Amino acid sequence: MKQTKYITSGGLAFSEDQDMEKLRRFSLKGWHVSGFTFLGYTLEKGESSDYIYSVDYRSLRENEEDEYFDFFSSSGWSHIASEANIHLFRAQPGTKPIYTDRDTTIEKYNDSSDSIKKLAIPFILLSALVWVCAMISSGTLQSIFLGVSVISSVIAIPTAWTLITTYRNKWKIEERKGLVNLVKTIPFLLLLIAVLLLLFGGDTNTDSAINLLTYMIAGAIALPSVIWVIMSLDQQMRRKRA
Repeated sequence: MKQTKYITSGGLAFSEDQDMEKLRRFSLKGWHVSGFTFLGYTLEKGESSDYIYSVDYRSLRENEEDEYFDFFSSSGWSHIASEANIHLFRAQPGTKPIYTDRDTTIEKYNDSSDSIKKLAIPFILLSALVWVCAMISSGTLQSIFLGVSVISSVIAIPTAWTLITTYRNKWKIEERKGLVNLVKTIPFLLLLIAVLLLLFGGDTNTDSAINLLTYMIAGAIALPSVIWVIMSLDQQMRRKRA
């Protein structure tokens, strides 16, 4: 019987390099990734091996898959698993990287952002609409809208952050420093919005909706920040031990 384990992902948009390095460390311990799972990866126990990992983002038609995977195989990269338009590969150390120049790296992030937009934009618009409805309604109808708005926001906020981060990664490669700096101001803008919502909350019918929205905005700022701090500390500790 195969031994399996599950490990979490830091989010490929946020920590792709860290994820790939983590998978390599597990391979050295004899745990090799076999597929994607919810918010992470599934690993299977085997012999210790040194593999390097990389991901590619591409939407494939059924008749394109064989040619696509054969191309990577001929370059030394073995296909491990795919999830939607995300494809995971591994190779022996020293194999030529999948992305070797600026143009192909930009194309990679273009493919990634295009797929995320299809999910993020509808949920962002839906969330905005139901939050407005919750603020202008009252009683039972407001409770219903609040429930729908929370559910939609649980999907909309992470996908929005992922989309923004994907664009930031692309803009870094393109050396568009103004846009990169603009993205860095987003948490402060969200915090300002939260403060304004509390100060100018309007009548009592909107208070509960505004308070709930404010808490969700604060959470959207705090959670990624906490994750970033934890991952940064973890990376520093690993460097010290190396």
